[in-house]
Amino acid sequence: MEQNGENHLKDPLLLQVDGGSGASPARPSPRKERKTTKVMFNVRGISCASCAVSIETVVAGLKGVESISVSPLQGQAVVQYMPEETDTRTIKEAIEGLNFEVDELHEQEIAVCRLRIKGMACTSCSESVERALQMVPGVKKAAVGLALEEAKVHFDPNITNRDLIIEAIEDAGFGADLISSGDDVNKVHLKLEGVSSPEDTKLIQSVLEAVEGVDNVECDTVGQTIIVAYNPDVTGPRLFIQCIQDAAQPPKYFDASLYSPPRQREAERHHEIMNYRNQFLWSCLFTIPVFLFSMVLPMLSPFGDWLFYKVCNNMTIGMLLRWLLCSPIQFIVGWRFYIGAYHALKRGYSNMDVLVALGTNAAYFYSVYIVLKALTSDSFEGQDFFETSAMLISFILLGKYLEVVAKGKTSDALSKLTELAPETACLLALDKDGNAISETEISTQLLQRNDVIKIVPGEKVPVDGVVIKGQSHVNESMITGEARPIAKKPGDKVIGGTVNDNGCIIVKVTHVGSETALSQIVQLVEAAQLARAPVQKLADKISRFFVPTVVVASFLTWLGWFVAGQFHIYPREWIPKAMDSFELALQFGISVLVVACPCALGLATPTAVMVATGKGASQGVLIKGGNALEKAHKVKAIIFDKTGTLTVGKPSVVQTKVFSKIPLQELCDLAAGAEANSEHPLSKSIVEYTKKLREQYGSHSDHMMESKDFEVHPGAGVSASVEGKLVLVGNKRLMQEFEVPISSEVEGYMSETEELARTCVLIAVDRAICGALAVSDPLKPEAGRAISYLSSMGISSIMVTGDNWATAKSIAKEVGINKVFAEIDPVGKAEKIKDLQMQGLTVAMVGDGINDSPALAAADVGLAIGAGTDVAIEAADIVLMRSSLDDVITAIDLSRKTLSRIRLNYVWALGYNVLGMPVAAGVLFPFTGIRLPPWLAGACMAASSVSVVCSSLLLQLYKKPLHDDEVAGPKNDPDLV
Repeated sequence: MEQNGENHLKDPLLLQVDGGSGASPARPSPRKERKTTKVMFNVRGISCASCAVSIETVVAGLKGVESISVSPLQGQAVVQYMPEETDTRTIKEAIEGLNFEVDELHEQEIAVCRLRIKGMACTSCSESVERALQMVPGVKKAAVGLALEEAKVHFDPNITNRDLIIEAIEDAGFGADLISSGDDVNKVHLKLEGVSSPEDTKLIQSVLEAVEGVDNVECDTVGQTIIVAYNPDVTGPRLFIQCIQDAAQPPKYFDASLYSPPRQREAERHHEIMNYRNQFLWSCLFTIPVFLFSMVLPMLSPFGDWLFYKVCNNMTIGMLLRWLLCSPIQFIVGWRFYIGAYHALKRGYSNMDVLVALGTNAAYFYSVYIVLKALTSDSFEGQDFFETSAMLISFILLGKYLEVVAKGKTSDALSKLTELAPETACLLALDKDGNAISETEISTQLLQRNDVIKIVPGEKVPVDGVVIKGQSHVNESMITGEARPIAKKPGDKVIGGTVNDNGCIIVKVTHVGSETALSQIVQLVEAAQLARAPVQKLADKISRFFVPTVVVASFLTWLGWFVAGQFHIYPREWIPKAMDSFELALQFGISVLVVACPCALGLATPTAVMVATGKGASQGVLIKGGNALEKAHKVKAIIFDKTGTLTVGKPSVVQTKVFSKIPLQELCDLAAGAEANSEHPLSKSIVEYTKKLREQYGSHSDHMMESKDFEVHPGAGVSASVEGKLVLVGNKRLMQEFEVPISSEVEGYMSETEELARTCVLIAVDRAICGALAVSDPLKPEAGRAISYLSSMGISSIMVTGDNWATAKSIAKEVGINKVFAEIDPVGKAEKIKDLQMQGLTVAMVGDGINDSPALAAADVGLAIGAGTDVAIEAADIVLMRSSLDDVITAIDLSRKTLSRIRLNYVWALGYNVLGMPVAAGVLFPFTGIRLPPWLAGACMAASSVSVVCSSLLLQLYKKPLHDDEVAGPKNDPDLV
C-alpha cells in the first residue's frame, strides 16, 4: 500500500535483546490485574443515606463484586465487578430484594460472536434463526447469512452469553457452533508437553496470567492445550513458550509448541457434502428398485409378470416390495424433513421441509391406503405412488448435494486469500551494530512486532513490515490486483502474503496476527458476505407468504381436479390406466406442492454477493457488503478529491519566491516548524524541501524549530508560534482570515504559479507575507483514461478540492473534468454531495485523506484509496487497495455485473416456479396430455437451486474493464453470459 512507511512505524514496545532480534521478556507484574466491568443502575426508592448504606452492604457482600458506590441524590448505583464470578442480573436481583426498583442499565458492554448455523435450507430458515436470536434478552443485533451459513450476533454480556444464544438457535431447530468471539482477535493455541497433573496446568496458567499484555488464559487439561489471548503490542507467543519452559522446577520439564486446531469451516463443509452424498446413495439403493418395480418391469412382459402375482386378496408382490423398499426412504433417509418441518411449524413459519414432508407423506400414506385396501378386498384395484415418494426424496437430496458442493466454491476466493501467508519465516538475531549473527527458521505465528526477518528471492512475505535493508521487486497482485512487481527499498512497506521477486531484503515486522493487511482483508470480506443486500428484501418478502400460498394452491389444484373428475367435467379417457380421478388429482396436487419450493429464491442474492466480494478482494477492491455493492451500480456522479486521488499525492516544492529580507533558509525553517505537526501532503513536502535545503547549505540536522499554539485551518492552512513569531503557512484564504495584506507582486506570482497547475503556498511572518512556495503534485497517469471511461459509462465526474481555483481548473482540464469546486473545506465537500443528492443523483466520493472522511460518509458510496489514512478507509464503503483510479471503474463495473447476475438468478429461481406451477397443476394436460409427475417436479425444484448457485459462480470469470497496460479510451466489455 503506502510507501515511505517508516514515519508511521510505532515505537518499539518490546526491547531488543543484545545480540538478537527477539523480543525480550516483558517484566511480569507480581499479579496481573483481574479484568473487571463497571455497570450503572437507576435505583428508585432511595430516601436517605441509610438506604444507600444497606444497598452497598448487600451488594458488596456478593461474590465477585469489587466495589459499589450509591448516590442517594441521583438515585444511581455504580458497581465494579468481575464478570467471571457474577453478572448484572444477580446484582440487580440483590438490590430488588431490598424492595428497591431497578431500571435498565445505563452502560452496556456489547460483545460480538460469530456462529456456524447448520440445517438452513431457504430464506425462511435464515429469517427464523434471526427471529429466534432477536428474542433472546440482551441480543442487540443479529445478522444471518444463508449462503455463508453463519450468524453474527451483537449482545450484552451482562444479560446473556454465547451458550444461551446457541441454545436459542437449537430450540429453533438448527445446529450452532461457535466460530469466534470478540475476544478472539489475537489468540494463540499451544500444545503442552511434560504436564502430568492438574496442578502443573494451574501453575502454567498462573505464570502466563502474570505476563504483561496477556488478557486471558484458557486451559484444556484433557487435550493438554492452552489458549492465550494477548495484546500483540506488548507480548507474543515466543515469550509464552519461554515462560512455560521456565515454570518447570527440576526434575520436571515443561515445553510448548504451536497447535493449530482443525479448520472447522472446511471440516464441516466436507462433512455436510459427505452427509448429503451418503444420504443420496442410501436413497438410491432403495429408490432404483422401486423405480424398476413400478415403471420399468411392468412394461417388460413376461419379465415383470411376477410382480402381479397376488399375495393376499388383491395385494400383489409388486405392491408389497414397493412398500417395504419405500418405507426406509420415507422415515429414515427422509427423517431430516420431518425434523425441519416440525421446528418450522413450531415457530409458526413454513419452509422447504414443510413442502417436502407434505408432498411425500401425501403420496406415501395414500399408497399405504391403497395397499391395505387391496389386502382386505378381493375386488378393489388401485395404483400406489410409492415411486413418487421415493424418487422425490432422492432427487431433492441430489439437488442439495450439488448445491452444497457449488456453495463451497463460492468462497474459493476467500479461501485462497487465507492460504497466502507462508508457514515459516527466517528470523535474524542482530548484534549491537545491526549486523546479523544468526538465522532461525520459525513458524510465522511466532513472529512478534519489531522482529527482523530475511526474505530471499521467490519467498513469500510472512507478515506486514518495512524494509530496512536491501532492494527488490515484490509481486503484490494477490493482494492488490497490481500485475506489475513493485520496487521496494529501505523505508517501503511490504504486505504479508506477497512474493519477493528478485532481491534479498531485510524486513522489520510492524504488524502480526489479526493486524496484518491480509487478515483485515479476510475479516472485511467475511463481514461483507454476511451482510444482507437491500435487493434481498424482495426474496424475504416473497418467502414470507410463498410457502402458505403454495400449500393453498396445491390443495385447490387437487380439489379442482377431484371435483371435475367426480362430476365428469372432463372425459374419462383423460385418466391414465390403473388410476382414478382422486389419484390423478393427488398427483397434480403433489407436483404443485414440490415444484414451487423457495430454496433458490433465498440463494439468489447471497451467493452472488459472496462470489463478487471474494472476486473483488482478489483484484484489490474491498467491498463492505451487499449494501455498498448494490448502491454502486446506481452511481451517476463521482466526486474526486484532488491531492492523492487524481494526483500522485507526493507533492514537491519546485519553485520558491522571497518577498522580504528574511533569507530563504530561515523562512523555510519557520514554515517547516509550523508544518511539522500537520499530516497534510503539502505540509510534508515543505518539511522535506527544508531538509534538502539544509543539506545544500551544509547543515545535516533534522531538528525542527519548536512551535506553540499550533492550529489547523481546514481548507486554508496552518498557524503557529515559532521562535516567538506568528507564522502562517497556507493559501490566500488563510491570509484574509488573519487580515494579512496581499501586495500586487504576491498576486502576480500566485497567478503565474496557478496557471502552471501548481499550488502556491504563502508564508507570512508576523502578519506580513515574506515568501511563497510553488508546489507541484503530478497527475496519476491513468487519471485521464479513467475519467473518459466513466463518461462512457454514463457517469459524470466532478472535482472538489480545497486548493485554489486556478490550479483546480488547470488540473481538471488536463484530466477531462468539466465541473470543479475549489477552495472547499471538508464540511463543504459533504455539503456539495448533499446538494447533488437533493437533485436525485446517486453520488460516489473518491478520497484518501482525513479531510475526506466527512464526504466519504455523506456520499451514497464512499471509495477510499488504499494508500490513504485509516480514518478515510473506515468511513468508506469500498476500499481500493491500490491507489489506481482504474479500480474505481472496477468497483462500479463489478457492482453492475453482480446486480445483473442477481436479477438473472431471480429469473432462474422464479422461472421454475412461474413456469413449473401451471404445468404441475395440469394446465397443459387437457390440450397436450403433458403432465409433470411429482418426482420430475422434485427434480425441477432441485435444479433451480443448483442453477442459481452455478449462475453466481460465473462471476468468478469477471475481468477488469481496464488494465494498466491499456491505451486510453474505453473498450466494449460484454456482459457475462
